[in-house]
Amino acid sequence: MNLPIHIKGIIFDLDGTLVESSLDFDLIRQQIGCPNGVDLLKYVDELSCKATQANANKIILEHEYQDAMSAKPIKGMTELINAIEAAKLPTAIVTRNSLAASAMKVTQNNIAIDHVLTREHFPAKPAPDALLAIATQWQIHPQHIIYVGDYLYDIQAANNAGMIACLINHGIERDYQHLADIVIEELSQLQQLIINNSPSD
Repeated sequence: MNLPIHIKGIIFDLDGTLVESSLDFDLIRQQIGCPNGVDLLKYVDELSCKATQANANKIILEHEYQDAMSAKPIKGMTELINAIEAAKLPTAIVTRNSLAASAMKVTQNNIAIDHVLTREHFPAKPAPDALLAIATQWQIHPQHIIYVGDYLYDIQAANNAGMIACLINHGIERDYQHLADIVIEELSQLQQLIINNSPSD
């Protein structure tokens, strides 16, 4: 497997991509009254009653905080980030998670990525805003940036931004993975792609 174009930067999703997550979305939906098949964050954002909206956000934050306390790095994460650093490629994280939970996960799992954008910074994925903001800051054309994630929203966000969409499926075939440019089962496969992508001295 080879990358379709020379990569100049890499952006990651967080939960399910760099760290494990045990968020029970069905329980969260039940607690805030969000119907199945409806984007959780979009549902909360569109609630007309501010008190109900504030309570829903509080419930989500509590779940995210509990999840952050138990999050562990996904196999191969440290080695992959080291390889990216050795290749001198810029990195960032774009997540639908809250800033507080994301910061906790990054810190306690020693993730050596400083640039982290959350739903507090830009509209949540699949909106491409956060990805495009990073591309602008890096002064790199989106087509030379790869976005790595484990869910449909990640692939849609990458496609919406004109970036290379990389799905990590952890060995489970997804019915939407045909939308991705690259599909990997584990992070070590991406590490090898990065090494192969690096220009020779």
